Amino acid sequence: MKSLSIKDIATKANVSITTVSFIINGKAKEKSISEAVIEKVEKIIKESGYKPNQIARSLRTGNSNIIGLMIEDISNSFFSRIARLIEDKAYKKGYKIIYSSTENNVDKAKELINMFKSRKVDAYIIAPTKGIEEDINQLLADNTPVILFDRNLPDVKTGYVGADHFHASYQSIESFIKQGKKKIALVTTDINVQQITERLEGYQKALEDHKIAYDENLVVKIHFNQDEAETMAQIKTLFQTQNIDAVLFATNYLAISGLKVLKEIDRKVGDDFDVIAYDDHEAFELHTPRISAVQQPLEEIAENVIKLVLSQLSKKTKAEQLEIIVPAKLIIRS
Repeated sequence: MKSLSIKDIATKANVSITTVSFIINGKAKEKSISEAVIEKVEKIIKESGYKPNQIARSLRTGNSNIIGLMIEDISNSFFSRIARLIEDKAYKKGYKIIYSSTENNVDKAKELINMFKSRKVDAYIIAPTKGIEEDINQLLADNTPVILFDRNLPDVKTGYVGADHFHASYQSIESFIKQGKKKIALVTTDINVQQITERLEGYQKALEDHKIAYDENLVVKIHFNQDEAETMAQIKTLFQTQNIDAVLFATNYLAISGLKVLKEIDRKVGDDFDVIAYDDHEAFELHTPRISAVQQPLEEIAENVIKLVLSQLSKKTKAEQLEIIVPAKLIIRS
């Protein structure tokens, strides 16, 4: 059956097109439309399968009820899990989420902002990459809500939700030191974003506080988005040329590559060699022995992100006043 147009619904209900439009857009009560007319029109809408055109509706109301979510990489389990939580929480509040990956590419991030603009999204949730500060500040100047998460941009005054990466990294290294480890490596990535920098700073500070000299040969920076074979080759060189007794992997995908290398060179995780991975992954629980990990509180981050977005959409708060830092948790597994 062909779905009815708004005009057909008005004719069938014997009311004006304007009345139908008010009911569809949730303005029936403020326009003093009677309950009987609302029920009659809603019944016809339900039976007809009428679906309002979202873009046309957004032009009329000024709201699309869509939020644009920009993340680093949807294939990364941290981002896919948090995106799903944000999507679920937004949906319960009457908003849909459309999302895309920036791959830490500035040009792609700028294109995505413009694409979301053309879709008339009501707000943006962004795990940003450096270089898009101007674009975000322009959105804020246009009174479009923008919330940053996972990594902050110092030159952008808006809401931010993130974990305390410095202390999580510090705590990880300190736990190695308490086990008597002295040659502790860090395998990290070369992207210049705050949350990665903080993990390196936490590593350095923990060594310094426990009187262990910092050795740059024990810090391997993996080029972001390079082929996994290259990543594994770099990690393999670290394991075979440095006599390390513990390693912190700054991301879960680096940890998975590292575990593959350990299997390849037949080196066991145990009393004489320990591993901690940043951002938990189900693979770490399945590994024998199970791998210790830093868990970011995804539920809490998603909840706060949505809270800040809705707060800005309702114009109850000023964006620059809001920064929420939540503690990450070190899970030690045997």
